[in-house]
Amino acid sequence: MTNSYASSDDAAVATAGARAGADVVRAMYGRRLDRVDKGAGDFATAADIEAEKAILGVIRAARPEDAVLGEEGGRQGAVGAVRQWLVDPLCGTLNYAVGNMLVAVNVALRDGAAAVADPFGGEVFCTDGETAWVRRDGADDAPLTPTPATRLVDVNLDPPFPSAPGFRAVDLLAHPEFVGRFRPRVVSTTLALAWVAAGKRAAYVTDGGDVSGSVHFAAGIAVCRAAGCVVTGIDGAPLGEAGRGLVVAADDETHGLLMSMIKR
Repeated sequence: MTNSYASSDDAAVATAGARAGADVVRAMYGRRLDRVDKGAGDFATAADIEAEKAILGVIRAARPEDAVLGEEGGRQGAVGAVRQWLVDPLCGTLNYAVGNMLVAVNVALRDGAAAVADPFGGEVFCTDGETAWVRRDGADDAPLTPTPATRLVDVNLDPPFPSAPGFRAVDLLAHPEFVGRFRPRVVSTTLALAWVAAGKRAAYVTDGGDVSGSVHFAAGIAVCRAAGCVVTGIDGAPLGEAGRGLVVAADDETHGLLMSMIKR
């Protein structure tokens, strides 16, 4: 492959990588795909693997000295590399495998630029680490503007439930204040994070451990932070090694309301 992205900035590389992965995901949609068992009910499809290869091709052409942590291929590149890309080539594999188009392609430079592609919606949510925008097919880039106006909150209900019994996402959905203020939505893809940055969702909540360096969450978190969203763990603490889960809200008021419900 020619080094066609060598002079690009990191945001352009992230965007090109996410688009390359999205192209593969669209092209292979609807086929009968081989599955690779990962255990505990998790699996990858041939589309996950091929999309990651396409993304790695872009990154290697543009940034040959950088390391990569891929969902399917693991760690690759120089052990002592200063920079590392986090790649989730198909977030929402189970959705995809049963013909559901709610999936995302995530590409992030650790502590830097990132992109989240919606393969079937034709949108790529991007950040250079400071500002955030959405790139739509055939349209000019538009800044991302979070807002709680929709009142829609995505809550991840997938197991495991590491914070139970102290916190269970299903309990949050039954909280009287939640029912009075918000409307729940449930998706199995971190595309929902980009939707908060874009004003399509008021917030997103998931349990878990430290998600700050996760290939699943890194790109979405970067886009949300650059757009001005409030980003913490489910305990309200900053993300990091001691963190738990993730709460991303369009504004301080929405974040405060959710935190008060979670803590009670």
